[in-house]
Amino acid sequence: MPNSTYMKFDRRRFLKLGAAGTALAVAPVVSGGEAAATVRTNARIVIAGAGAAGLSMAAQLSERLDGATITMIDSRVRHYYQPGFTLVAAGLKNAGYAVSRTADYVPRDVEWIEDSVAEFDPDGNKVITQGGQSVPYDFLVVAAGIDLDYDAIEGMEVDRIGQDGIGSVYHSPEMAEATYAAMSRFAEEGGVGLFHRPATEMKCAGAPLKYTFITDDVLRRRGNRARAELIYAAHDGVHFSVPIVSEKVRMLYQDRGIDTVFHHVLKQIDIGAKEATFDTPEGDATIDYDFINVVPPMRAAAAVRNSPLPWHTGPYAADGWVEVHRETMRHLRYPNVFAVGDIAGVPKGKTAASVKWQVPVAADHIAADLAGEESDSAFNGYTSCPLITRFGRAMLVEFDYHDNLMPSFPGIIAPLEELWVSWVMKTIALKPTYLAMLRGRA
Repeated sequence: MPNSTYMKFDRRRFLKLGAAGTALAVAPVVSGGEAAATVRTNARIVIAGAGAAGLSMAAQLSERLDGATITMIDSRVRHYYQPGFTLVAAGLKNAGYAVSRTADYVPRDVEWIEDSVAEFDPDGNKVITQGGQSVPYDFLVVAAGIDLDYDAIEGMEVDRIGQDGIGSVYHSPEMAEATYAAMSRFAEEGGVGLFHRPATEMKCAGAPLKYTFITDDVLRRRGNRARAELIYAAHDGVHFSVPIVSEKVRMLYQDRGIDTVFHHVLKQIDIGAKEATFDTPEGDATIDYDFINVVPPMRAAAAVRNSPLPWHTGPYAADGWVEVHRETMRHLRYPNVFAVGDIAGVPKGKTAASVKWQVPVAADHIAADLAGEESDSAFNGYTSCPLITRFGRAMLVEFDYHDNLMPSFPGIIAPLEELWVSWVMKTIALKPTYLAMLRGRA
């Protein structure tokens, strides 16, 4: 039974809080109760990437710096609200819900080069675009996001998503919508539903878990749960990296009849035969399926991987994540280079919620450098995962580098309870806060 303290928190109180929370979300970033001082400078700043991290950084630096030349480089004209992909794949939103225009969020005094970075030259303090343009900088912010490496799964065909029992929430809003179509057919017909995650670092590690929960709930609502077997293939020996959350998911999966196999990493798929082959400590293991949600390995963008910027050793070296100090987001070998968002090689933080906290820290250090001062701003690894467990219920899981739970609403939202208010946070309140973040106001 949920704690009565949380049961007393009714919808009217939450909606009132939501109004206050929205006002807080769009307030200017402040320190010590006063607005951060503007720094006069003629510095050249390049931001590589115009996703959530890049746009948020552009907005914050535009406010903090007076006279700087800020250049953002990215070829993507569509902006994806990626936290909405799961809602699209659940059939709750259409693809358009997660799509807007990058141009809508670019500050007026920021130059946007609609091209991609082909080469990073931190020794020469410049980047080279795909079109051959050389762009020099005094400070570089790498916000290049993640590459989805579907090619690493033998037999995977992206254009088959939505057909033949193939789903993949991460690819794009359109493919998330196609995933719902495939999952919905499975929920009518029954069979084996197969879910997994890659062994690489990944954005929103809770998404594969929540889509398993969503599929379970769709089956139940249609009266077909008894006709389906659901299997979650964990890449290691736990459900989630935070132990207390992993145990809660284990208990919920057990309660709902979702089977788990551990130390299974997807390596091959036979779409025609509907067979998935996993690498395991005992060798290859094949699982037949009727529906599978494919989550590809995720790596740093190729231009970053092939540059001097990634870690050379350690757990973040193989996939090219940028070598930064985990608290300041500053590069450990190139002090005028920062990395924020998914591309940063830090233990946590591949979520939009982490971007919200990483970007002000990096911006504060850049502003302090330009003012000839030092900043003590630090990112503590804050990561948030609104983990949907059924329609109308979710757990708002928030934690730091040390796996400590960090509830934003203590006494109101219990992090390990399936609550309606957490569902509202995910489905209604999160997007306005996210858009405010893009404009530097969260």
